[in-house]
Amino acid sequence: MQGTFWSLVPAIVAIVLALLTKEAYSSLFIGIIMGGLFFSGFHFTGTLTHIFKEGLVAQLSDPYNVGILVFLVFLGIIVSLMNKAGGSTAFGKWAADHVKSRVGVQLATILLGILIFIDDYFNCLTVGSVMRPVTDRQKVSRAKLAYLIDSTAAPVCIIAPISSWAAAVSGFAPEGTNGLLLFIRAIPYNYYAILTIIMMVFLAVFKLDYGPMAIHEENAKKGDLFTVATQNDRTDSSAVVGNGKVIDLVLPIIVLIVSCVIGMIYTGGFFSGESFINSFANSDASVGLVLGSFGGLVVTFVFYIVRRVLPFKECMSCITEGFKAMVPAITILALAWTLKGMTDSLGAASYVAGIVAKTAGGLLYFLPAVVFVIACLLAFATGTSWGTFGILIPITLNVFPLSDGNPLSIICVSACMAGAVCGDHCSPISDTTIMSSAGAKCDHLTHVSTQLQYAISVAIVSFVTYIIAAFIKNAAVSLFIGIVLMIAFLSVVKKISAKK
Repeated sequence: MQGTFWSLVPAIVAIVLALLTKEAYSSLFIGIIMGGLFFSGFHFTGTLTHIFKEGLVAQLSDPYNVGILVFLVFLGIIVSLMNKAGGSTAFGKWAADHVKSRVGVQLATILLGILIFIDDYFNCLTVGSVMRPVTDRQKVSRAKLAYLIDSTAAPVCIIAPISSWAAAVSGFAPEGTNGLLLFIRAIPYNYYAILTIIMMVFLAVFKLDYGPMAIHEENAKKGDLFTVATQNDRTDSSAVVGNGKVIDLVLPIIVLIVSCVIGMIYTGGFFSGESFINSFANSDASVGLVLGSFGGLVVTFVFYIVRRVLPFKECMSCITEGFKAMVPAITILALAWTLKGMTDSLGAASYVAGIVAKTAGGLLYFLPAVVFVIACLLAFATGTSWGTFGILIPITLNVFPLSDGNPLSIICVSACMAGAVCGDHCSPISDTTIMSSAGAKCDHLTHVSTQLQYAISVAIVSFVTYIIAAFIKNAAVSLFIGIVLMIAFLSVVKKISAKK
């Protein structure tokens, strides 16, 4: 079963079960069990060993993964502190006085998401904690908030030269190639990311929603922000104790952002003489975010205690409350990482690589579109964008070497990046999707099901645009055509929705 279509079956089964049953934990675990059975040849002891020792334990002992989990806990504590101090409530009241429409609050969420382009994990949880009280006041559904968070996380990071994603893509570039330059040259062709941002703005400004999201938004206008009866995060776990002001939310967030930037460039060697750009390209996002979030946590503690916003005992109670708030996200992440480990051990990467290699010869000008679709499917099945980059970017550059000067090489690299983000968006086992649900305090599978139609809509337009780009090989013209197609599609949807 290794290196064949069977290598993708555990992930596909887990995803289908999750969408059908609306229950993530058991669906992921069933997928993990299938992966263990396939790998061991249906051997009982071999299956258990592979699932727990080589799967779950290995993933949870991986330094990068542990760093992300520690970052989550620190961020959860900071959010709990801000809620208990009253900073989030004060900011919500201030924003309600200045942003008095559902359109305005959605645009503000998009803008904040674009501004926090450093890292997608950081983006999801920060934007969620800041904007959640504001969107609640304007009766924007939690599903819509989760969509806005998710669509300004990975799509923004993948077109921002100074981000953890730029560093990841640079690392997958062939030896002797300037990875950061390759990333920058691919930005104009990253249609999915650019069109997703345009679509969000269009949906907000023209008050358009369709599919399951329309139901959630209609219910939110009537006062039900969740729609799903099983939603249990209707209130923050930290009851307000302090009489915090807006500064008690704004300052910790600013310190957090600055600290995370410093942490990332520190891991990249900035303080050892590296340039800012190179230190970001060589940074370790996991360690950098841990250092940054710890710095933000310490400053928040000291700031609240000095200003007597929160007593010391209440600050300490936020440690356990912040950890508890992140338990659902940590659990799903651990299971998703384990499932990814199962597909990796079954040789999913080599199977997909073989498909791309066979396709390259006969569909020359359709190859960017084909790469986009394959990247979508691989990221959807494995729940990882970065893993998809690592598999497909070297393959596409073998087919179209950069040294040949063929524009198709850049277009294909960008198609791989765009497809990875698209699949990541659609997948219920994606870490970024999980983070977005956690940031919005939205039921995870509700977020997946409501976002899916929007992501697929942009994916179809992007697919057509990549076919056009392969023939005309002009970034500006093909992007313009893609934007026109996107707006035309949404205009048709708006007319149909108006008739209904």
